[in-house]
Amino acid sequence: MPDPNEPGASGVPRAAEALPIAGEPDGGPSLFERLGGRGAVERIVARFYSLVEGDPILRPIFPADLTPGREKQTLFMEQWLGGEPRYSRLYGHPRLRLRHFPFVIDERAAGRWLRLFAQALREEGVEEALASELLARLGPLAHHMVNADGDVPREPLGERFLQ
Repeated sequence: MPDPNEPGASGVPRAAEALPIAGEPDGGPSLFERLGGRGAVERIVARFYSLVEGDPILRPIFPADLTPGREKQTLFMEQWLGGEPRYSRLYGHPRLRLRHFPFVIDERAAGRWLRLFAQALREEGVEEALASELLARLGPLAHHMVNADGDVPREPLGERFLQ
């Protein structure tokens, strides 16, 4: 059995290559491609973070400097949507829930995250059917980040590479 921590064909650990992504099982264009590729993802995430900047519910949850989070979310979204695994090359397996433990996230915040992301998609001109498809896939992911009532470690992970 191959070691899951050994680099796979893409240069990232095999375990990270196996991450579920929002690609198409029928081999059709990925959500990444249908959204318009890297440039579109960058614009959507930048717009989302500009909305977070002024949001009274989400802004207090985020660190003072939004730049590193915006950059990481852009890389993650690219990979998760079916683009290159640039996030995993730099940071290892996303382990999103673990990486979000330092931030107290409740159901209200998860719902607000989804609403602001939906707004960013609309404002960036994403077709309604495509936005709905993406949000349907993001919904469970956003609610999986809820940890307000959990006994979880709250220490920041920093730039740690996780396997």
